[in-house]
Amino acid sequence: MKAVARVLSNGAEGHGGAEGHGVALRFDEVHFSYGSIPVLDGASFHIHEGEFAALLGPNGSGKTTILRLLLGIARPDSGRVSIFGQPALEARRELGYVPQAVVFDPAFPVSVAEVVRMGRLRGSFGRYRREDGEVAARAMEEAGVADLASRPYSALSGGQRRRVLVARALAAEPRILVLDEPTSNMDAESEAQLYRSLGALKGRATILIVTHDTGFVSALTDSVLCIGERGGRMGAVVRHPAAPAEKGLPATSFGGAALRVLHDAELPEDCCFDKEVSR
Repeated sequence: MKAVARVLSNGAEGHGGAEGHGVALRFDEVHFSYGSIPVLDGASFHIHEGEFAALLGPNGSGKTTILRLLLGIARPDSGRVSIFGQPALEARRELGYVPQAVVFDPAFPVSVAEVVRMGRLRGSFGRYRREDGEVAARAMEEAGVADLASRPYSALSGGQRRRVLVARALAAEPRILVLDEPTSNMDAESEAQLYRSLGALKGRATILIVTHDTGFVSALTDSVLCIGERGGRMGAVVRHPAAPAEKGLPATSFGGAALRVLHDAELPEDCCFDKEVSR
């Protein structure tokens, strides 16, 4: 198989959010608090298999909490978080996570190829197999960093490192790719390269972008979800439509094509609540 096996074979072609596609992940009436401080108060939303989705919200709105719940790092006080019909903690290997930043020792002599192969590790111990190198190489091709394979990770620009982390996530062969603030501190060319790579995955992988930019999203986006306070409820999630952006941001943003989020309109959230999927 030419592409990364499970990443590119489980989604559907075309618009991933079309009715009839399976549900990749769902929050159902999720409540979560840090001690006595409520963060999510009945948050409900879902993302379809193969869909390109964006979760927007200002700092402190609950985006990080949603990520922690998705990754199984935290558990809801009540409600349900499911990934392909399974509890998030049991299905976390289905997720490929690209963090906003990674702390590393710049003196540690690790190459790009070695960083990407780390995505093949399972548990604390293990040896790489021939297959691991082949999957990692395909992942680097998909992320557009194959030409950097032998370079030291510490010698890369911020944008190049972010794309290497995308390749590392793809090397784990996840069914869902989650990116936290993927273009933070990234130059225009690196941003364009990243979105070209994501565009190649669109429709063949479920992709979730998490960002504090609430005004615009990439033109790749099928579904826009906004999190914040609503009607006195913290961490409520609302689905908004988006339209082509004619002005208001640099032409190079999102690789050159953007949508404006229409915050004055809402879309229903109940298109497929009876269509749970488990694979």
